[in-house]
Amino acid sequence: MLDDFLVRATLGGIGVAIAAAPLGCFVVWRRMAYFGDATSHAAILGIALALALNISVFTGALVIALVMALTVITLSDRGFAMDTLLGVTAHSALAVGLVAVSFLSGVRLDLMAYLFGDILAVGKSDLAVIWLGAALVLLLMVWRWSALLTATLNHGLASASGINPKREQVILTVSLAVVVAVAIKVVGVLLIVAMLIIPSAAARPLARNPESMAVIAGVIGALSAVLGLRASYLYDTPAGPSIVCVAAGLFLVSNILGRFRVA
Repeated sequence: MLDDFLVRATLGGIGVAIAAAPLGCFVVWRRMAYFGDATSHAAILGIALALALNISVFTGALVIALVMALTVITLSDRGFAMDTLLGVTAHSALAVGLVAVSFLSGVRLDLMAYLFGDILAVGKSDLAVIWLGAALVLLLMVWRWSALLTATLNHGLASASGINPKREQVILTVSLAVVVAVAIKVVGVLLIVAMLIIPSAAARPLARNPESMAVIAGVIGALSAVLGLRASYLYDTPAGPSIVCVAAGLFLVSNILGRFRVA
């Protein structure tokens, strides 16, 4: 069954959607979209490093995404304005990564595949990495859900409850880096944040509590992957952007339904 490239692509898309759903909720609640951009853009530098050192792209992207995310957290604690810091790091990381790629001689690199994803080229080893990464993120989210939610709602309440908000932020950062690393093959560096934010934002009007929002976001993300791949196959459109377009359409539908429910 896994010899069919469409089956592998669908499973890869669903795996990324499941990993991104609960994490995307925290990205929306904490207004961390730009933080996700900085982390995902840094992955291009990780890809260049991986190719130069002849290691797996997943490893290179994960290491650099982690370094970038932790660097941003450290610098923000030293008085740097977060929005300015994220703007500088996001665009600088992408630029440095693209320049680094240009210096790789003798390496055949499809840069567009890394920028916008190449889900149709997902292999069995890629599927293993995606689903292992998704399992790791889900385990982290289930384990720290209550603490992460409390730290997101109120830092003072979290501290009073014996929860270290900084530790929860690091856990969230590690999870974000893992999702970025596993999602590169599916939707690419430039669309990863869209898959984090759009399904979660679409789930918000339909959810009654944080847990249901995470579940609905996962369903919307998986549905976007399946329908986006179907549209890509039928109309010969790019797979990654097609998935994001479907997610955007579901976002509009969910907000319309949410308004009717309120009314």
